[in-house]
Amino acid sequence: MWILLACGSAFFAGLTAVLAKLGIRHTDSTVATALRTIVVLAAAWLMVLIVGSQDQVARIDGRTFVFLVLSGLATGASWLCYFRALQLGDVSRVVPVDKLSTVLTVILAVLLLGESLTRVGLGGVVLMTTGTFLMLDAADLRALPRAVAHGGGWLPWALGSAVFAALTAVLGKIGITDVESNLGTAVRTGVVLVMAWMMVLVTGKRERVRRVPRDELGWIAASGLATGASWLCYFSALQKGPASLVVPIDKLSVLVTVVFCVIVLHERQGRRSLTGLALLVIGTALMVVA
Repeated sequence: MWILLACGSAFFAGLTAVLAKLGIRHTDSTVATALRTIVVLAAAWLMVLIVGSQDQVARIDGRTFVFLVLSGLATGASWLCYFRALQLGDVSRVVPVDKLSTVLTVILAVLLLGESLTRVGLGGVVLMTTGTFLMLDAADLRALPRAVAHGGGWLPWALGSAVFAALTAVLGKIGITDVESNLGTAVRTGVVLVMAWMMVLVTGKRERVRRVPRDELGWIAASGLATGASWLCYFSALQKGPASLVVPIDKLSVLVTVVFCVIVLHERQGRRSLTGLALLVIGTALMVVA
């Protein structure tokens, strides 16, 4: 049963990016993130109710709450960058760059937390990084310095998503170990919701909320539901099966995303990109089992 749940987690996580892409063809990415987070927050608190950890809210101490807020802000920044990147670039290229957060998390854990890295884990880092760069066009890499300088292009946003996602993981490791994981996720998502709507207001995009096309609003909501379904499957699988097998299956969401990109969005994948995808999947597996 847990194998099906783990596969469901990877399936819905891979589907999330494609559904989001369909929902931001004409809708501003910041507005879409704010609307989508409402659905994700509902799913997060549903998980809290399922596991029965809602009574622990009153026992969260001040230090833990601060780190929950900080990790929520990092998560919000990551999501804002991620959906902006999805709006500007191909999903099959944005998602692998976003997955570099795994590599960055390992590096930060070694440098800041003093964690060790085995040779197998180091091999996984190298393969993931190599695979990601193979999935990028040479033109994207050459244009990166100018894109960073002038704030254009999808690649800087995707890299920003990876950096903030890695910071989220490190902040969580440092300060929220005493909080039940589902409750921590729900509180962080609440912070993300506040941050996302503040961004909508600060950037003067409130009126755009009313102009979101109905069909795109449906895709945005569906992407939030897909995220919630992925979380439900993932934590249920962890409760029933070994983490050493559940985690690598969940990480195969990048493979699911690329498949959906080809079928639904008709994004083309050349030999270079497919080779990069293979290295990315193998590298992810090595990092998990290390």
